[in-house]
Amino acid sequence: MVNLRVNQAKRKLENGGIVSCVGGYMNSDIAEMFGTTDFDCIWMEAEHGPIDFGDIPDITRACDLWNKNSIIRINQNEPGLIYRVLDLGAQGVVVPHVNTFEEANQVVQAAKFYPKGNRGSYTSRQGLGVKNYFNNANNETMVIVLIEDVIAIENLDEILKVDDIDVFFVAPGDLAQTMGYLGEPNHPEVQSVVSDTLKKISASGKNPGTLVTLDNVNHYLDLGVKFVIHFWSPFWLVDKSKDFLNKLG
Repeated sequence: MVNLRVNQAKRKLENGGIVSCVGGYMNSDIAEMFGTTDFDCIWMEAEHGPIDFGDIPDITRACDLWNKNSIIRINQNEPGLIYRVLDLGAQGVVVPHVNTFEEANQVVQAAKFYPKGNRGSYTSRQGLGVKNYFNNANNETMVIVLIEDVIAIENLDEILKVDDIDVFFVAPGDLAQTMGYLGEPNHPEVQSVVSDTLKKISASGKNPGTLVTLDNVNHYLDLGVKFVIHFWSPFWLVDKSKDFLNKLG
């Protein structure tokens, strides 16, 4: 028998550290390449990207090889989706558009086994050969909810009362459109709400998270953010290839 794989990112948060995550187009080969970096987590996109159930086992295996946490953003707050990605090997799940106490609690109920929740009773790929998997799985499963609608901001005090959520992630893109600024996540009014929300989450003793860039990461760390994600982009490949080709004349 073996021990259940430790969720290093979860431990880092519990110890007051800052967790770094990389996302973007992802398959098992790319995940393995990112495994050579110092990112804590690898984010797989099943809401706005091509990740499907059949992709999850191999990508999460690639993460396991390098001791990186595998995190999957699903497309809706549906219990079957939540525990199925965990059954297939993800160590964490990201749930979008969590707007009320009840919706946040539903996430926890689906992601955790009794006595914390009612996740479907099945041994994850992570639990193969593991003694007492059900007794230990709750401690190693990371739960992240997205605060990305005006209604979630209005209900934040109640949402923050839900236990066993590791990260309350403020997503500026959808928040911007619910504020009337479609496609303008950097609008001053949007950024003001983002900053105030992150500070409120931090002041509550919970872990705030958000999307960052190289240019603004220090700003968000100063606000108390504990979970950051940086998306690598195909545009980077295009820009770098142009730089190289321009040298050829």
